Amino acid sequence: MQKPKAIFLDMDGTMLNNFNRVTENTKNVIDEIRKLGIYVFIVTGRGKNEIFTTTPEGFEVDGVISSNGMTGYLGDKKLFEYTLPFHVVEAIVKLAQDNQIYYELFPTEGSQIVERQDEPTLLAEMEQPMPDTVGINEWREREEALAGLINWVDKVPTGDYSKFYFFSRSPERMKRWISVLREQKRSLPFSMTSSSLNNVEVMVKGKNKGTGIQNLIDELNISADEILAIGDSYNDESMFKLAGHTVAMKNAPAQVQAMTDEVTAFTNDEEGLYHYLKKILLDN
Repeated sequence: MQKPKAIFLDMDGTMLNNFNRVTENTKNVIDEIRKLGIYVFIVTGRGKNEIFTTTPEGFEVDGVISSNGMTGYLGDKKLFEYTLPFHVVEAIVKLAQDNQIYYELFPTEGSQIVERQDEPTLLAEMEQPMPDTVGINEWREREEALAGLINWVDKVPTGDYSKFYFFSRSPERMKRWISVLREQKRSLPFSMTSSSLNNVEVMVKGKNKGTGIQNLIDELNISADEILAIGDSYNDESMFKLAGHTVAMKNAPAQVQAMTDEVTAFTNDEEGLYHYLKKILLDN
C-alpha cells in the first residue's frame, strides 16, 4: 500500500474497544500519523455529541463525519449537513410506535430524542441478559443512551434530524421491521443501512459514509485512490467501495472482511487498529 494522504476510521468495533473507549495507544498512534502529514478522520454512525465522550484527554483528529455521512466537519468548520424531511420523521415515529419498535431520533445538534410514551418499549428491549446475537459494543452504547444521553420529550418537536437508529434484541423482529421500512420507501424519501442483525438506521436518501467522505476529500483536493478506510460492519460498505485501500477488523463478519483488501491481525478489543497503523505507517 502506498502512503495514504488521508485515513478514515470507523468507531464502534474499530477504534473503540468492547468498553466503547479509545485507548491511549490508539490516541498516540493517531498523533504520530498526523505528524507525518497524513489526515485522520472519524467516520461513524454515532451522532457528533457521542464521539468525544469515548476518547482520552487530548485526543484530536482532523475532522469528523457523523451519523453515517449526514454531517461533516473539517476541523471545526461544518462542510455539509443533510436532514430528513420532517414529514418523514413524523411518519416513521408513528410507524415505530405502531410496531412497538425501539428507536432513537438524532437531531443535527444535541442528544438523541425519544417520546416518553415509548420508554417501556426501549426498556423491554434492554432487559438482561444480553442476547448472544447482540454485539457487546452495541449493547453498551444503548445502556449509555438510556443512562443519560436520551432526551425524553412529550412529542418530537419540529426541527432538523439526521437519522433514526432502531434496535431489537431479536434478529427476527428486526428483519420484520426492515421489511416494513422497505415498503415505506416506495412513498417516503429515505435510505437505510444496518451494521448488525439487530439494528437498522434510516437516513437521508442517497447519503451515506461514502458520500460524506467524497465531500470531504473534494474539499481537500484528494482523490479516492489516495485514502485508506478501516471499518468492521455492513454500514462501512459505501466507504469500502470508494477508498483506494480498505481494511476490515479481525472481529468483522466474514462478509464484511470479503469487501476489503486486507484484515487486521487483532480484534478491536486487542487494539487491532493501533497495531495495524503502527506496523504499516510507523514501523516501516
